[in-house]
Amino acid sequence: MKEAQNIEWKQSWRDEYLRWICGFANAEGGMLVIGKNDSGEVVGVDNAAKLLVDIPNKVRDILGIVVAVNLHTQAGRDWLEIVVDGYPSPISYKGEYHLRSGSTKQELRGAALDRFLLRKLGRHWDGVPVPHVAMTDLAPRAMLAFRKLAATLLFHADPEKFTTGACVKIGFFRTDSDLLYQDVIEGDLFTQVETTLALLQTKYLRAGISYQGAQRMERLPVPEAALREAVINAIAHKDYGAAIPTQISVYHHKLIIWNAGQLPPDWSLARLMTKHSSQPANPDIARTLFLAGLIESWGRGIDLIRRSCVAKASPLPIVDCDSTAFWVEFPFPVLASKKSLPGYAVGKRTLLETPAKTPVKTPVKTPVKTPEAILQYLADHPAMTLAEVATRMGKSLSAVQRASAKLVKDGKLKYVGPQKGGRWEVST
Repeated sequence: MKEAQNIEWKQSWRDEYLRWICGFANAEGGMLVIGKNDSGEVVGVDNAAKLLVDIPNKVRDILGIVVAVNLHTQAGRDWLEIVVDGYPSPISYKGEYHLRSGSTKQELRGAALDRFLLRKLGRHWDGVPVPHVAMTDLAPRAMLAFRKLAATLLFHADPEKFTTGACVKIGFFRTDSDLLYQDVIEGDLFTQVETTLALLQTKYLRAGISYQGAQRMERLPVPEAALREAVINAIAHKDYGAAIPTQISVYHHKLIIWNAGQLPPDWSLARLMTKHSSQPANPDIARTLFLAGLIESWGRGIDLIRRSCVAKASPLPIVDCDSTAFWVEFPFPVLASKKSLPGYAVGKRTLLETPAKTPVKTPVKTPVKTPEAILQYLADHPAMTLAEVATRMGKSLSAVQRASAKLVKDGKLKYVGPQKGGRWEVST
């Protein structure tokens, strides 16, 4: 074993070697060997037993970290091995910052120290707050160039002063005409995103509870990553000129996110469901959200939503649009819509669903009562899967698969494209 960027040999212990330990901790970690000369020969150390106690205590008290000190014996001579882990936060030795670089120890000062501290804190130079600077200190001419509607939406406390409908409405519905309660989320777009997600996850969506062994597992009916992507995309790509709020309707069995907007010219829903370029409806807003780390600007939003649902074994969302609006519907798993949501709070009463009293009889004999319904669903939603059709019809997947197989055999239905990303074609 030779000296290297992560190994240092010392013949005896001196307290100044705490600086070397500090350097290892601020780099990728390393090992300080006490009792070997520069050639790597064991020369031994005196009072090894005492150093086993003193070194860990001094490292803890002065550097604030914990190291492993191991005693070895070779040819009757004791030597110590001090193993240091790399730390994500900056470690100082009495106000000094040291860093292991190659086979040397460097004390960081000036600009090098600034860069080191910013890197350890996950910051960059241009993101450092500057105290005692007010808006009046900034150049008015430069600031005037950025007075756009996008700036009022992103940073103004009340963007509706400038853009009507720049808000999010959430409602819980028992039926399409029976609204139980609602919320309106206002403020800048960053606040709208955070508040909307928090309200949906804590007030509107109820987690289903299951058990893996003795551990309780709680699962929201919509995967968190998919919900986040859908909400951010709705807010980022909405047609704010339509003056209509983003609307999120929550039912006991599904969640629908609706917003005003249109697909880019010459785009179809089928193209949206496949790999495509990013063409944001609001480039300035999308650029800012990209810089803030909320979106990726690669046109992968729909794919990310679908992958999140697949990973959590949740029903795939149903994406649809018309000439004025765009919406995403998340069907809830059976566990969430039937078992974990027995009632809906309304004032001091709870309205319970009455379970059906007619058991399922001979499912094999009647796979699907109306195959025409399957054709209608797939004609309206060519990218829909059979599992999604089964969810919307309230039928079992096997029943829908049998019915669709017969429709394919009869020439009324055809699947085009790869297994993932293909579409259905209905023969008229």
